[in-house]
Amino acid sequence: MFHWKKTIYKTVCLSFLLVITVTVLQRGIAPSQFMQGQQQKELTPLEPLKTEKRNSVFPIPSSFWKSEKEKAPVKEEEGSESVTAKQEKSWDVTTTNCSANQNLSQVDWFKGLEPNFQQFLLYRHCRYFPMLINHPEKCSEDIYLLIVVKSIITQHDRREAIRRTWGQEKDVDGKKIRTLFLLGTALKEEERANYQKLLDYENHIYRDILQWDFLDSFFNLTLKEVHFLKWLNIYCDNVRFIFKGDDDVFVSPSNILEFLEDKKEGEDLFVGDVLYKARPIRRKENKYYIPSALYNKNSYPPYAGGGGFIMDGLLAKRLHKTSETLELYPIDDVFLGMCLEVLKVSPVGHEGFKTFGIVKNKNSKMNKEPCFFRSMLVVHKLLPPELLQMWELVHSNLTCSRKLNVL
Repeated sequence: MFHWKKTIYKTVCLSFLLVITVTVLQRGIAPSQFMQGQQQKELTPLEPLKTEKRNSVFPIPSSFWKSEKEKAPVKEEEGSESVTAKQEKSWDVTTTNCSANQNLSQVDWFKGLEPNFQQFLLYRHCRYFPMLINHPEKCSEDIYLLIVVKSIITQHDRREAIRRTWGQEKDVDGKKIRTLFLLGTALKEEERANYQKLLDYENHIYRDILQWDFLDSFFNLTLKEVHFLKWLNIYCDNVRFIFKGDDDVFVSPSNILEFLEDKKEGEDLFVGDVLYKARPIRRKENKYYIPSALYNKNSYPPYAGGGGFIMDGLLAKRLHKTSETLELYPIDDVFLGMCLEVLKVSPVGHEGFKTFGIVKNKNSKMNKEPCFFRSMLVVHKLLPPELLQMWELVHSNLTCSRKLNVL
């Protein structure tokens, strides 16, 4: 009798395990996540509506936002700030309820705009979005230099090259250097789920990604700017300097540290390759075209090219507060210049920042000369193989006739 009951017990247990295994395989989740996923499904709120890219053709207003299935809570890795932390010390945007500003659609000047600008203006008030991946623990200690890189989900090779070169996290003479990559979500809906899985794995390995729930498009670069400033204001009270740049540049952290040696706290440092009296581009075929209805002045305020610039940590917090008083502008570099103008802070131009190449002639051999790169702080533009090769050359036993004094 006892043996018969034992046999039934084993059969029931095996059947239960088989059901769990089949369910896991069908859902594509790890066994350790099975029960956890069931709990989340009951407790998490509905997923916020997601943006479509701002520079695509605007078909109908209702298609800009897309409601999907239930959304998992933001991923904060182990060692990150406790979810029980004070409310003001956590990302407070969990849903997005934003509809088109239909008042604009009746205005004559609006009707004459290109569809991508119409779409941008209809949803310009949609300012903040939920976080998908967060790492508040990055600011759990005093940081001397926070390296912040704008990237997109599909360009893993660029992030990997940066991690192997100028984005290495390290301590130099007691000065901590930490790195973060800023991302939205994949543009193509059919690729989004697969790219997200790859990004989750990348983040699991490196723990250096901040991701928000908006699409990575050209017009959304300004969203990435204001989201980072808000994130910094929430989580980082102890960052001395910030380098912010693109994922296709060469950077010399050692030259940056040397440049920052004599800088005093609170001097509103904002330095880069500064453009003065740049004019809005009115040619429609140009990537940076701006219609006069959106900006009717003859020139922009001074601003630093977005390839790379350095700013004081305290100034970044002031920029956050100022950015919330201004309407978003589709060119992120210019938008920061507008914020600086409100603060009455003048960005400082520096010869060590070459966001248009060492010389503007792209075919010039000087743009490939490691002796010039050795003296620079930032040079644009290098793709991953070029960056890895130049990094190796600059840090080899390089013999140069002279070293440029740009620091």
